[in-house]
Amino acid sequence: MDYIHNQLLKLDMDSTLAGYLSIIIMFLLIVLICIIANFITKKVVIRIISKIVKNTKFRWDDMLLERKVFHKLSHIVPAIIIYFFASAFPEPLKYLIQKVAIAYLIIMGLVIISSALNAMNDIYQTYEVSRTKPIKGYIQVVKIVIITLGIILVIANLIGKSPLLLLSGIGALSAVFMLVFKDSLLGLVAGIQLSTNDMVQVGDWIEMPKYGADGDIIDISLNTVKVQNFDKTITMIPSYALISDSFINWRGMQNSGGRRIKRSLFIDKNSISFCTEEMIDNFKNIHYLSDYVTHRESEITEYNTRNKINQSNRVNGRALTNIGVFRAYISNYLSHHPGINQEMTLMVRQLAPTENGLPLEIYAFTNDIQWAVYETVQADIFDHLLAVAPEFGIHLFQNPTGNDFKKITDI
Repeated sequence: MDYIHNQLLKLDMDSTLAGYLSIIIMFLLIVLICIIANFITKKVVIRIISKIVKNTKFRWDDMLLERKVFHKLSHIVPAIIIYFFASAFPEPLKYLIQKVAIAYLIIMGLVIISSALNAMNDIYQTYEVSRTKPIKGYIQVVKIVIITLGIILVIANLIGKSPLLLLSGIGALSAVFMLVFKDSLLGLVAGIQLSTNDMVQVGDWIEMPKYGADGDIIDISLNTVKVQNFDKTITMIPSYALISDSFINWRGMQNSGGRRIKRSLFIDKNSISFCTEEMIDNFKNIHYLSDYVTHRESEITEYNTRNKINQSNRVNGRALTNIGVFRAYISNYLSHHPGINQEMTLMVRQLAPTENGLPLEIYAFTNDIQWAVYETVQADIFDHLLAVAPEFGIHLFQNPTGNDFKKITDI
């Protein structure tokens, strides 16, 4: 009896070993088939698809190729093979393999959908409308929803429960989701308002001192707006900050074709005086003033004569002043300057006097919005005006310097 019992145990052990060996062989066979299938898919099928895509005249399929959508599709093939060959294994192992294979298929599906959505955004950005109506934020929202549903499906598959059962519990976790996705929800609302009201576009120059941003928008996403500053640094601004805080968008200036000059010359008030006959004669020889001075002199003489003004005192009646003639000269000079846009506002005005003198402000627009050109035109104008001011008896205000104190010491 002991002999028979030992033989039966030996047969059981042999059958168990044979079963394990068959499982290992089957596993190795499936791995080999998966490797071969993956090799054929990537080295043959994907190459054929790539050649076909590159030879087509369409642009959208190139975007799919650049985002490796077709390459990621190849990862599905091994998972499908494993799922169908799982039936060759014993029941507990078969169940586990199929669950893992399905979970892998779902995850790869999420990866493929994400890449396809990125390709869709790339295709959309090839159109001009993408500058005014970006969809990157909306695509990110779709990604969040799809990934959330995908995670629920994976969990439901692994625990063997219905996805609807898990979805029913999301309502109880809504407050948690609101907290976790607070920035995304705020970004979504901000993105809709920014797009609807056309507040910002990719390529706009914006200025937002609170966040240290002063440059061009290079990307608008769900949560952030990326700004490349003029010093080539990058500033990330929360999307909702653009609707809750104030900022300057210089797009209007860029579209107008002119860039504003708004700068003042500070006139020393002690140098302001009536024009003498000698000054008037000198002004008549200035190209931009000859007609103005002749006309104004005739007008003033007629007014004083008609009103019988006693001209023995220059306070009486009307008379030319050096600051008035200088202001007229600047206006005529700007009217003939090739760098000034003559179709936009152009004026020279006096501002309220300050402790630094009388501000004589130039308000004009250049006919080129490029920064370097704008600065060159502006510098050219003020170089000239600073040099000609003494010709009008005008002294420009400047705080005393070391040289001024040295002159006083020498005296």
